[in-house]
Amino acid sequence: MSRKVLIIAYHFPPVRGSSGIQRTLKFATYLRDHGWEPLVLTVTPRAYEQVSDDQMGEIPEGTIVERAFALNTAQHLSIGGRYPGWMAQPDRWVSWWPFGVRRGMQMIREHRPVAILSTYPISTAHLIGLTLRRLSGLPWIADCRDSMTEPGYPENPLTWRTNRRLEQAMVKHSSAAVFTTEGTLKMYSDRYPEVPASRWTVIENGFDEENFQHAEQGFTRERLGPAGQLTLVHSGVLYPKERDPRPFFAAVKELKITAEISAANLKIRLRAPGSLELYQSMLKTFELEDMVELAPPVSYREALQEMLCADGLLLFQAAMCNHQIPAKLYEYFRAGRPILALTDVTGNTAQALRAAGSLSIVNIADQADISGGLRDFLASLRNGSASGVPLDVASLNSRRSRASELAKLLDRVTKQS
Repeated sequence: MSRKVLIIAYHFPPVRGSSGIQRTLKFATYLRDHGWEPLVLTVTPRAYEQVSDDQMGEIPEGTIVERAFALNTAQHLSIGGRYPGWMAQPDRWVSWWPFGVRRGMQMIREHRPVAILSTYPISTAHLIGLTLRRLSGLPWIADCRDSMTEPGYPENPLTWRTNRRLEQAMVKHSSAAVFTTEGTLKMYSDRYPEVPASRWTVIENGFDEENFQHAEQGFTRERLGPAGQLTLVHSGVLYPKERDPRPFFAAVKELKITAEISAANLKIRLRAPGSLELYQSMLKTFELEDMVELAPPVSYREALQEMLCADGLLLFQAAMCNHQIPAKLYEYFRAGRPILALTDVTGNTAQALRAAGSLSIVNIADQADISGGLRDFLASLRNGSASGVPLDVASLNSRRSRASELAKLLDRVTKQS
C-alpha cells in the first residue's frame, strides 16, 4: 500500500512562466513508482500572473490537488501600484498562508499523509509547511532548492529579516532540508554548524524524458533560420542582475562592427526573457535590434522543440549565483545541442558543464572573453566540430532519478519519526 505525502507548492499547473513548475510536477508524477502517493496543496489560479493549460494533462490521473485561496498583493491588493510592505511578507502571496493551513489540515485529517514536503522559491509554502508541522507533528521536508537568504538577498531589509526568521524556524523544525547544489548545501551547513550533516540533502534539478519524447513525436527537426544563418537560443527568464546580458550584447556589437557577424548569418533569440522594456532599451542602445529577437512565451512542448532545433543554446549565470545551477541546464543537456555558457568558471554551473563534457564556457562579466568565446563557438558550429552533451550522459539527470532520491529521503525521515 502506498504511503501518502502532502506536497505544498505554489508552482503547479496551470501556472505559466516558471521552470519551477517542472520539479514539483515530476515529483508528483514519479513518486508513485516508489510507493508514495502525492497529495498536492497549491493556490487558486487567480494568484498566478500567467496561466496556461498546456501542462494540465501531465498531472497524473487520480492525483488529489487542492487549491487554497490566495491573492497576489501587488496585483490584487495595491492602490495605484502601491501597498504596505507588511502585506508582502515573506512574499506577495502571504494571503495563501491561513487558507493553505486550513485546507492542509483538512487534507491531513481526511487522507492521513505520513509526511509533509513544501517547496521554495515562494516562501509562504514553507510558512504553511512549518505551521502544519507544528499542528500535526508530521515529519516535514523543506525543499529549499536555492538559498532563502544571503548577504544582500532579498534586497528589501524587511523581507530579508522575515525570510531569515522563517529560514531559522525551517532549520529548527524540519526533518530535512533539500538543496539543488552542493554549493547551497555548504552555505547552509556553514551558516548552521550546529545542525547534523544528515539533515542536509542535495537533489538536483533534471529533465523529463517523457516531455522530450512527446515533443519529438511526429516532429521533424528543421533549422530555425534560413540557410547560412545560425540561430542561438536562450530559453526562459533572463534576470537583469543574476544573468546580466550587457557584456554579451557588447561583445555581439563588437563582432558586428568588425563584420565577423551580421543579421544575415546570425540570429539570437531570447525566448520569454521577461523585463521586455529593459531589454528593448538595451538592444536599441547596442544597435542589435536586427540580430537579437525578444520572442514571446510558447507552450512547454514548443519550447523543447525550439531547443532541439537551435544551432546553439545560450546559458547565463552570474558569479553571485555560483552556488546555483539554472534548471534549464538539464534540459539543454537532453536537447543535445551545443551550449555556450556565460558564467563564472569557478561556480557550480561551470562545474556541472565540465562534468558533462560541455566546455564552451566564458566569463559572463568579461566582454573580451565573451567575444573570443563567441567567435570560437560560432566557428565550431559552422565547421561542424561543435557537439552537445551525449544522451547517455544527459540521462543521468532525469526527473525519474530525482524522484527516486526523494522517495529514499521520505523513507528515511518517516522511519526516524
